[in-house]
This record gives sequence, C-alpha cells and structure tokens, in this order.
Amino acid sequence: MKRLFGHILAKLTLVIIVCVLFISIGCSAPNHEGFAIYLTKGDIPPAQMPALSHVDIAEQPVIAMNDVITYNAQTHELKLTTSAYEDISQLDVPVRGKSFVVCVDRKPVYWGAFWTLNSSISFDGVTIWKPLSLGEPHVINLELGYPSPSFYEGEDPRNNPEVVESLEQAGKLITKLSITTVDKLPHSMKGYELYSWPEDSQWHFTLITGTNRNKTLEEITSNEDFISEAGWVQIHVVGVDAIETVLSKLPQNEEVFWLAGMREQTEQTDINMQLPPGQIIDAIKEHAGRCGLDFLVQTP
Repeated sequence: MKRLFGHILAKLTLVIIVCVLFISIGCSAPNHEGFAIYLTKGDIPPAQMPALSHVDIAEQPVIAMNDVITYNAQTHELKLTTSAYEDISQLDVPVRGKSFVVCVDRKPVYWGAFWTLNSSISFDGVTIWKPLSLGEPHVINLELGYPSPSFYEGEDPRNNPEVVESLEQAGKLITKLSITTVDKLPHSMKGYELYSWPEDSQWHFTLITGTNRNKTLEEITSNEDFISEAGWVQIHVVGVDAIETVLSKLPQNEEVFWLAGMREQTEQTDINMQLPPGQIIDAIKEHAGRCGLDFLVQTP
C-alpha cells in the first residue's frame, strides 16, 4: 500500500513540475506577433503623449499583422483587409486626435495619432487620417504632420529598421510600386498632366497628378517614379509604346491634359518641353480614346 501511495505521489509530483515548467516557459516566451498598431490604454490624448515616459498599450491591436496586405516603404501606405479598413473607418476620432503606438512584438517603436479631416487643429507628429469612405482602395497612409508635412518637425520614424524587418519577414513589405505591377492607377480629383520632351533622339513622357501649382522641371524629368494607390502619381517613361501602356492603367473617363510646355520655367536647361510631331500626337490621342479617357492636348 505504501509503495502504491509513493508511486502515485511521485507521478503527481512529476505532473506538477511539468505544469509549472510549462506555465513558466509560456509566460517568459517572447511575443512573436510582429508589426501591429495599438491604441493607448486609457485613451491618452496626443497632446499628453510627449510628457509621458511610459505609455501602456491596449490589450488588443487596432491593426494586427493579419490585417495588413502590404506595406509600401516608398509611400508609407498600408493596404488593409476589408474588415480592418472598415474598423478604422468607424473609429471615434476627436478633432484633437486619437493616439496610437506602432509596435513590434508589443514593444513600442514610435507613436502617432489618428486624425480626422474635419479638424482645424494642426499636429506635428505621425498621423493616420480617418478614411472618409469605404470605397477602394482599402489603403491608409502613415503621414507626417497635419494638415501637411510642413507642420512636422524631427526625424522620420516610419521606416524604422525593426518595423521594416518585421513586415519583410511576414512577406508584407514592398519597396515601391511600378507601372508593370499595378492594375489601375488611382482617380485624381484634378485629373492628370502629361509632359513630353525630346532627349537623346527619343521622346520622353511624364504623367503626373494634376494640381493648381506649377510643376518644377526637376520633378517632371525625375527618373524616380512614385505611385501611390490612393494619391500622388509621377511616372516617367521613354517611347510612345511606354506612355500608351501608362495611359491604359488610368480609370475610364479620367481627364488627361497634355501640355505643350511648362507653365513657368525659371531653370536654365537644355531640355525643352514640347509636343512631338503630329503623327505621334494623333497615335497617342487615338489610344487614349480607346481607353475611354477625356484626353485634351494644349494648342502650342
């Protein structure tokens, strides 16, 4: 009887030890959730965040790694799942902002604030603007400052190495978009502007988002393409076939205004913005018509 009791006691002790070890290991094991965005515990207002040496985050992330489809390191755009995008659209964001913390494995990396476009209060931190609609694309931007980057001071934390590495390991990171990888370019409220010029016996073209301001020669001739799925587009290509491919990616009925030259040019340069010969103009206009574009050519 004593032997049986001793045997049972030994087994029970072993089970207890194993359970204690399992709990201990489970509690001390590192969190591997990777990139996530959390609200603050207690909903700390953005104006109070700089004065705090420690900020507790909420129990669950408002954007988890599984909510992220891609992160564009060039544009700082997060493409989200439909459900995650809807959740962000329904956040209660006051005009003074709603603080968030960007984390890797629940460790804070930098902080910012959700902001609403109804606000007239400026902010000098990283912002995510609350979406105005549920339409495509389901993209939110990590912006600098509100209402514009001119209100931001300090270094840009958005491509922090820990954040980038986490997103890359999860297969979510893209360095930039190119015209060959996008199905459609975004609609522009002010349409698009098209510029052309001859260089090295070839015709160069730049399609750029329309604005009220005058473009600079440097941005028109830049070889660094920039494609935001929800905003600014600037694409430079060489040759008629290449610009026709670009125009094919615009939404139907999009307005494109082909300028005969720069609106204002102060730089001294050998580059002369101009329209190509008539046969090239006609070929591109015909292609734009087939694409369903509202295509206008400025009279020289």
